[in-house]
Amino acid sequence: MSEASVPTTAAAEPATAKGEQTRRLILDTAMRLFRERGYTQTTMRAIAKEAGVAVGNAYYYFGSKEHLIQEFYAGTQVEHRAAATPVLRHESDFAARLRGVLHAGIDANAPYHAFAATFFKTAAEPTSPLSPFSTESSGAREASIALFREVVEGSTAKVDPELRADLPELLWLAYMGVVLYWVHDRSPEQAKTRRLIDGATPLIDRLVGLSRLRVLRPVTREVMQLIRSLRQ
Repeated sequence: MSEASVPTTAAAEPATAKGEQTRRLILDTAMRLFRERGYTQTTMRAIAKEAGVAVGNAYYYFGSKEHLIQEFYAGTQVEHRAAATPVLRHESDFAARLRGVLHAGIDANAPYHAFAATFFKTAAEPTSPLSPFSTESSGAREASIALFREVVEGSTAKVDPELRADLPELLWLAYMGVVLYWVHDRSPEQAKTRRLIDGATPLIDRLVGLSRLRVLRPVTREVMQLIRSLRQ
């Protein structure tokens, strides 16, 4: 292959390990500045200057600040899966699997707690591409739902067939509620969030089990019909 045909990742930087290091440097610098200055106040120019790279290089790797956050989402999702792997590998009880995965999510996000509160102001805006419900966030969202699908499919739980297909997304929504609580949790090492997970998991487990009772099936179906109608 001629030198002219070598793919490049920046103006004069071949797609090599050095290019990946530069990309990582820009992302790490952005995360630090977001924590220190806040998301809104941090510009791509400031990120490039702090990272010691040209502004054009910063924009080549990440077309905007939103792209940086999407990369952050993807990275934390990889960390979440890695932290959840042991419990998914060794546990078959639904409650134990769910509890382990929820705790693993908090473990993966723990280094970013100081940044989360200021960032949440932007991500909470319904029209923001940084919202976990946005089209732009669909990759990380689907990866997270897939993780909760593993929680269900690898467990011994007996789930109402009407509920089984939608349960992973419902568990993801519950996880979003836990994350929201964690963002605002000022207890030491977010101990209250841990207690929330430990207290809520048995309740979810019980509700999932009760969904199979004949007397509750009509209620389950009504709830699922409502949720599906809201997706449209």
